[in-house]
Amino acid sequence: MPHDHQRPDPDALLAQLREQDRRAARGRLRIYFGASAGVGKTYAMLQEARKLQLDGAAPLVGVIETHGRAETARLLDGLELLPRRRIDYRGKTLDEFDLDAALARAPAVILVDELAHSNAPGSRHPKRWQDVEELLAAGIDVLTTVNVQHLESLNDVVGGIAGIRVAETVPDRVFDSADEIVMVDLTADALLARLKEGKVYQPQQAERAAGNFFKKGNLIALRELALRRTADRVEGDVRAWREEQSIDAIWKTGAGLLVCIGPGIHAEHVVRSSARMASQLGAGWHAVYVETARLGKLPEAARARTMATLKLAHSLGATTAVLSGEDVAASTLDYARDHNLSRIALGRDGSRWPWRRRTARRLARAAPGVDLIEIGQPAVPPAAASGVVPDAPAQPRQSLLPHAWAAGASLLTALVATPLRPWLDPVNIVMLFLLVVLLVAMRFGRAPSVTATCVGVASFDFFFVPPRFNFAVSDVQYLVTFGVMLAVGLITGHLTAGLRFQARVAAQRERRVRALYEFARELSGALAASQVFESSRAVIQNAFGARATLLVPDAGERLGMPPADDGGAAGAAPGNVDLGIAQWAYDHAQPAGLGTDTLPACPLFYLPLVAPMRTRGVLAIEPEGGRWVLIPEQRRQLDALAALAAIALERVHYVEVAQAALVNMESERLRNSLLAALSHDLRTPLTALVGLSESLLRGEALPDTSLALAKTLHDEAVRMGTLVANLLDMARIESGEVRFNLEWQALEEVIGSALRACGAALRQHTVTVRLPPGMPLVRFDAVLIERVLCNLVENAAKYTPAGSHIEIAALARGAWIDVTVSDNGPGLRAGSEEAIFEKFTRGERESALPGVGLGLAICRAIVIAHGGTIRACASTLGGAAFVFSLPAGTPPELDLLSMEMNDD
Repeated sequence: MPHDHQRPDPDALLAQLREQDRRAARGRLRIYFGASAGVGKTYAMLQEARKLQLDGAAPLVGVIETHGRAETARLLDGLELLPRRRIDYRGKTLDEFDLDAALARAPAVILVDELAHSNAPGSRHPKRWQDVEELLAAGIDVLTTVNVQHLESLNDVVGGIAGIRVAETVPDRVFDSADEIVMVDLTADALLARLKEGKVYQPQQAERAAGNFFKKGNLIALRELALRRTADRVEGDVRAWREEQSIDAIWKTGAGLLVCIGPGIHAEHVVRSSARMASQLGAGWHAVYVETARLGKLPEAARARTMATLKLAHSLGATTAVLSGEDVAASTLDYARDHNLSRIALGRDGSRWPWRRRTARRLARAAPGVDLIEIGQPAVPPAAASGVVPDAPAQPRQSLLPHAWAAGASLLTALVATPLRPWLDPVNIVMLFLLVVLLVAMRFGRAPSVTATCVGVASFDFFFVPPRFNFAVSDVQYLVTFGVMLAVGLITGHLTAGLRFQARVAAQRERRVRALYEFARELSGALAASQVFESSRAVIQNAFGARATLLVPDAGERLGMPPADDGGAAGAAPGNVDLGIAQWAYDHAQPAGLGTDTLPACPLFYLPLVAPMRTRGVLAIEPEGGRWVLIPEQRRQLDALAALAAIALERVHYVEVAQAALVNMESERLRNSLLAALSHDLRTPLTALVGLSESLLRGEALPDTSLALAKTLHDEAVRMGTLVANLLDMARIESGEVRFNLEWQALEEVIGSALRACGAALRQHTVTVRLPPGMPLVRFDAVLIERVLCNLVENAAKYTPAGSHIEIAALARGAWIDVTVSDNGPGLRAGSEEAIFEKFTRGERESALPGVGLGLAICRAIVIAHGGTIRACASTLGGAAFVFSLPAGTPPELDLLSMEMNDD
């Protein structure tokens, strides 16, 4: 009879067909994978493109980076190239892959080099691998390249090896979902030789690379990483093919090791020996414990020892699992088939009875192609080093009551059936006894069913087989009846007890799944930490019979009980919670306390709540009665509950952040609306006041006192008009209503116009302008940049005493033009260099000087809108300096001939 695992699952087949349909509609992705630049990935990809061209496929070259390599560039001859898309960014023109043009052409195959490349701002996708996914979704086959250091999961590993972490990475899911991975390999010596020959980089770049990244040790380590990552991917392909083809035979393509753990006292020795063996093989290993109905009745000490052994295997790097079944060999072999593990290790049984060594023999018969490894017993018995002789395995003390019930049920059946003897054939009476055996097996298990079978056979012989009321048998055929009855009863009891055990295991798993489902459903609607706290406490109490306390961090990353408004009672944690251990678990994101390797004497188990972004708290779990034995399935369930709670707390946190951001945005919008309304309402009367004061100043018949009052009125009205203009400008900038008139301008002109506008504020100051000859034109809005200069110059005049020196200087610095306004005044307060650019923030002399603190905020908003930066620092003159930088760009070339014709 074939095993159940050989029967295909209809749901799995349906999912497989859907996946095949989805893949048929998508393009195929082939990745040329290498350990580093220069191994020949692009070269190999172009060679494949030329082969496809010879076969009539007409591949399109979307983007290729030759890096000046002549051999690679020659392979482009005859291939169709897709024109690059030109993107203007900060005054520069960048060439990028034209995704829209590629989709419009819809070639059968397209070449897209450097999968990890970051696209220029303004592109549809920030990353090139996202462009490739859109091409694949359109049914276009893609050939691409990637280095091992660009894989997201290996980025930090490569950084630790080479001392350099690349910023451009590709998610591992993209790599794993590729249809083909072509490993392009080159030894470290060969790659270094290519580097010296100038076949990797240009001479100057090659010299720098040889002294940094391209060291022989780095290249060897990167090559090993690339080969291992490729092997992992191939192993996944093998597993997928085996599942797709329903192949049960174990293929020896890997060096995986499966270790069988038993309840014996030598299990730790088996685990440690297997760990050393796996390390020597350089292979991953698994450790499983098959729990049968008999093993499920082991005493608590033996069960705890087995769980400790599984935990030891996990700590040594094994993948652990507890399997349930009545046949240890079959369950072990099924697990080995599912994970394609070709080696099975198990401890050598020291029993002198042959039937106690049946597991190894059954494995050898069922899977002759699997390598069986027997691990001998240790020379020194466990605990001998401490002078303690290990106790013999404790046998479970079983109650005699179930056996008494079983015997009584068989006797009662005989008494009930005796009056019915004239109307029932012996065969029917045998069925009654077998029914009792079945019921006893369902209620009490296997051993009582054996008792019921034996008593039933004896009762049938004594009460119903002639001569009656003794055990003599007149007809030899009844011996066959007794034998069949005994065999059927024993088999029925055995099967029923096994089904009873499997039903109990299934019920436990169903309870665990239901608990996870209900917990996830409750957390999906949680909007406060208090709800997460109450749900976590309730589910852990129900699932594990333990009390739980949730500890959350404060602003200083110190753990404590949730605040009163977040859940439960406020205040400190209960006295039995050790905040020091909980803090350690939080800081290290590792469990601590009971049942762990960190402070195991602690009566509580501390489990950190690790969310995707950060650790959100710690669950302190106190088992009731001090009993705390977790099998791997229970530990995984607890970890899943903790992960759900952590994600819920993180979601609650970001809900609060979003609400606060929404409130701030609404407040900012209302404040800007209020500023704009006030500015508009105040501008009209202020304009009238300025006009009337100017009329009074022009009057000739005013006495000196009235003339002074008129002048004061005019100055204050002008100052108030400036403040209102700043308020209105700030509101317009933040609302996005400002439209920029960007033109190529000369800095000399805008600086001159700014100084003329600030003439009144600079009457008592000395101003110097330093502009180097040949300053290039800069593209900006002249009105807005003039406002920046005016604000900076007036700010310098306002916060320096009369007679101070103010200097305006400009300097071309690579791709930037720096403009500096500096003074020799008292300077800036230490630590205020960034704060002074905030709205409504003013300098130290704010109590004596008028203003609302918007000038520098307006300057920063305008400069940032131009794509530049602005900062404050100490001046070389001894005071404060404000430097704003604008992109230099590439000024247009002037047509001198047309200028001369216009002059004529």
